[in-house]
Amino acid sequence: MTVPTLTLNNGVTMPALGFGVFQTPPAETRIAVAEALRVGYRHIDTAAAYGNERGVGEAIQASGLARSDVFIETKIWINDYGYDETLHSFTKSAGKLGVEQIDLLILHQPLPSAFERTLGAYRALETLLADGKVRAIGISNFMPEHLERFLPEIKIVPAVNQIEVHPYFRQPELQVVNKKHGILTQAWAPIGGITFYRPGFSRSTLEDPTILNIATAHGKSAAQVMLRWGVQEGRSVIPKSVKPARIAENFDIFDFTLTSDQLAAIDALDTNERGGPVPDNITLEAFSREIPEA
Repeated sequence: MTVPTLTLNNGVTMPALGFGVFQTPPAETRIAVAEALRVGYRHIDTAAAYGNERGVGEAIQASGLARSDVFIETKIWINDYGYDETLHSFTKSAGKLGVEQIDLLILHQPLPSAFERTLGAYRALETLLADGKVRAIGISNFMPEHLERFLPEIKIVPAVNQIEVHPYFRQPELQVVNKKHGILTQAWAPIGGITFYRPGFSRSTLEDPTILNIATAHGKSAAQVMLRWGVQEGRSVIPKSVKPARIAENFDIFDFTLTSDQLAAIDALDTNERGGPVPDNITLEAFSREIPEA
């Protein structure tokens, strides 16, 4: 099965469906990514702060796939913000991944409390892009107010903004701002995983009656319906799992189509309840994490 691709604002293409490894322990990462590649995923999303880039790289190398067949995305952590620090962070990530070029390199957080360091970090991404070390650059968890402050200060518009998007937290205003600037919205927690492993949510998206009714109509699971919703609305989606059956299930979303009414019904579930941390609360003081050398 060929996964449809999305074309980024610099012409680079990326599979619409990727495989995420957030919170996957290093020892399990290699096994999970190997299984994902076996099933057919060709886009892997990791991050320096996840501590599992090495496992991702080992799985890709062991897969026998050509380097050009796998789209690798990773993120710079806030401890490595600043121009020179971010250039070095690329070297650390590339070393752990075992590659010379990273397909998509993004800033993990806006870090508004250290905005000059954020700008320095992004300018380093621009340099890495110009030097051919990365094929596309982007950001993550940037809200409209961060973009308003950030975009006038940079030369290259980010290709991607990776943000929390699931039926209970759609961030429609932010998606509109992304689109206006030619930035692709990439959804983390696209099946609302955060609603069933973080306290505070009254119900898991997997148990939502509206989603389950749509799933029954198509002979699919709730997770498959949510991923299909994301893809049909033009987002990049990066579900995560370490269970082989779930990895395969999440990949099997291209043999059905949701109606416009079904898409609208899922859109209407939005409670505007954020599951992840408020981006402005991410500070070096509270979230410092040293990223080891390669």
